[in-house]
Amino acid sequence: MMLTLGLFVFMLRTLPYQSMNRQLSYRWPTGSRVGQRPSAQFLGVDAETITLSGQLLPELTGGRLSLLALQTMAEQGRAWPLIEGTGTIYGMFVIEKITQDNKQFFANGQPREINFSITLKRVDESLYAMFGDLRQQAGDLLSKTQKATGISL
Repeated sequence: MMLTLGLFVFMLRTLPYQSMNRQLSYRWPTGSRVGQRPSAQFLGVDAETITLSGQLLPELTGGRLSLLALQTMAEQGRAWPLIEGTGTIYGMFVIEKITQDNKQFFANGQPREINFSITLKRVDESLYAMFGDLRQQAGDLLSKTQKATGISL
């Protein structure tokens, strides 16, 4: 498994991407000052986008059905958790754009080569906002377990 977006798993049999481009932006507006450089103020994190791109060879790897599954997810207008195969949680993302370029066709019109690009946009505030304080959650769980079992740990 390379990556999951919701329940869709990116792997060799579905959509093996060859490139992952992650862009993080930060807000630094400036204010003009007389006789000095403009002053800048940090206002926080701005947009985060991830673009996955690659080439499918339907005889060897995933094909149009995998792209159709992602298109169906995009049309639902929902945010999905994006988790890397290493366990890295990126956050909640929506599918902003899917591009597909078909080349070298079989006699029936099916492409032998599909180049694709999928742009994902992060929509949650932060992982902290998404999961909350994990230490507090663990403490609450421990407290409930102790009360339920009567065992003090």
